[in-house]
Amino acid sequence: MSGERSAGLLLYRVMDTGLEVLLGHMGGPYWSGRDTAAWTIPKGEYGSAERPEDAARREFQEELGLPVPEGPWTPLGEVRQKGGKTVTAWAVEGDLDPAAAVFGTFTMEWPGGSGVVREFPELDRVGWFLLRDAVEPLVTGQRVFLERLDECIGDDRRPSPSGR
Repeated sequence: MSGERSAGLLLYRVMDTGLEVLLGHMGGPYWSGRDTAAWTIPKGEYGSAERPEDAARREFQEELGLPVPEGPWTPLGEVRQKGGKTVTAWAVEGDLDPAAAVFGTFTMEWPGGSGVVREFPELDRVGWFLLRDAVEPLVTGQRVFLERLDECIGDDRRPSPSGR
C-alpha cells in the first residue's frame, strides 16, 4: 500500500459568511453512521502512466458525476496519509449544487467472507462546509490541505466583517 498515490481537487467558494469547501462523505459500510473524520476531498488513485492533474480531474468527474469548474488550479502540495498513501491536491474556485451530484460506485464483498459482492457509492453525499467547520469531518491525513488553502487565499478575497 505504501506506493499508492492519489490526486484530488478541493473545490472552494468565497461567501459573505466566509470561505467554504466542498467535501464528500465516504460511501460504503465502513463509513456508514460515521461523521467525524469520514469526509474527504474528491480524489482517487492513479498509476505511473497518468499525470496527477489528469487523475484529479477524472476522479472529480467520476465521484461527483459533474464537470470540474473552470478556473486556475492552486497547488496544495502532497501529504502522506497514515496508511502510507500519498495524496496530491489542488484547490479550484467554483460552485455547484450538491443535489446535482451523481455518485460513482465501487464493488466489494459485504459482509466480509460472505461471498456476496455488493455495489456502494464512492461518496454517499457531498456538502459545503465553512473552512473552520471542515476540520473535524475531514479525514485527519487531509486536514493540512485546509490550512494550505487558508494560506493561499489572500485577505482581498475574504469577505469584510460588514459583508461587503
